[in-house]
Amino acid sequence: MQWYFVAALLTILTSSQGILTTLSQSDGGYKYDYATVPFLAEVYKLLVSSFLLWRENKSSPFPRMTTEWKSMCLYPIPSLIYLIHNNVQFLTLTYVDTSTYQIMGNLKIVTTGILFRLFLKRRLSNLQWMAIVLLAVGTTTSQVKGCGETACDSLFSAPIQGYMLGILSACLSALAGVYTEFLMKKNNDSLYWQNVQLYMFGVIFNMARFILDDVKREFEQGPWWQHLFNGYSFTTWMVVLNLGSTGLLVSWLMKYADNIVKVYSTSMAMLLTMALSVYLFDFKPTLQLFLGIIICMMSLHMYFASASMLIPDVLRGPEEGSHGKLPLISKISGHRQPIFKEKDIELPFRHGLIVGLLVPWIVQWHLEAPVLFVPLLPFSTHQSCRWRLIISTTVEMGLVERIY
Repeated sequence: MQWYFVAALLTILTSSQGILTTLSQSDGGYKYDYATVPFLAEVYKLLVSSFLLWRENKSSPFPRMTTEWKSMCLYPIPSLIYLIHNNVQFLTLTYVDTSTYQIMGNLKIVTTGILFRLFLKRRLSNLQWMAIVLLAVGTTTSQVKGCGETACDSLFSAPIQGYMLGILSACLSALAGVYTEFLMKKNNDSLYWQNVQLYMFGVIFNMARFILDDVKREFEQGPWWQHLFNGYSFTTWMVVLNLGSTGLLVSWLMKYADNIVKVYSTSMAMLLTMALSVYLFDFKPTLQLFLGIIICMMSLHMYFASASMLIPDVLRGPEEGSHGKLPLISKISGHRQPIFKEKDIELPFRHGLIVGLLVPWIVQWHLEAPVLFVPLLPFSTHQSCRWRLIISTTVEMGLVERIY
């Protein structure tokens, strides 16, 4: 199974997740206990993974299963984080619409990059960090409404609780994703065996929450399993199936791809969610929302594009091969060394970043213009204004940085 097929399927399921959750509401609220949905999704994932593990062990005489306690005791941690994250998602959707929810979800790119650097020691190039900053600007601008000839009502049209919960959800998603990738790739165990351990603890943590709620209510409504399915409809079961299937696809990507692919897939779901929201919920997208989405997509392109796609042909040296690799050989000394050093690019990078962030807000303040037109100037007018865009790529001899 190719990773891009799994990524495309994850995009579709992630896009439908917020829509199905909204459709499951009645009169602006949930008739069912939304905390039961993550629990049933964990049960579904555990059953599917157990069946696949049984079938794999049946066909393989030597299953890849690590049963040491030192390794197994690490699996409750992501389950606990996912437990909190799944419940925060439902709370977030009670304050914001589905498109805003998906756009704020792109903040997990920022938090994922930070956690990659801090915990997994993964270095991001300057261009990738600039793409992350642009993504943050795009998601923020998409919230601006009513700017133009009339005065801006408010930067935050939804309750502040919705945005705080959205930021918390992004941080929890990145933390759980980074830690899960670490667990999945730390050894060569079977994916299904690793899933069984993850989802087993997920079921246990959800059950513990139900028991704790019963104790607090002194069992006024009876034990939790008696009202587990109260208020459930066909749409609610679709939410459970969607959430469980999304988790299975994410674990596959963590094992055979990485967090960046997962983040890219879920971010692409933003466009599909917006289109479906217009049809299903009579949602009227604003100009700022469209501009914010465009900036987010450009940021994603900047983050994942190779250096050969970003460097003009006129700047490619004669040593560059057919595969678009950057030359490492100095024409003066003949030794393989970086063409530019960090000190050569530090000042232009800071200037371009500061100008790209400050100018749009100043323009909006004075001219009441849409906020998203100016951040692109450092990248489109670099020749006339002598602003420099840093392009980084990882090659065999190390990180090479070029400026144009």
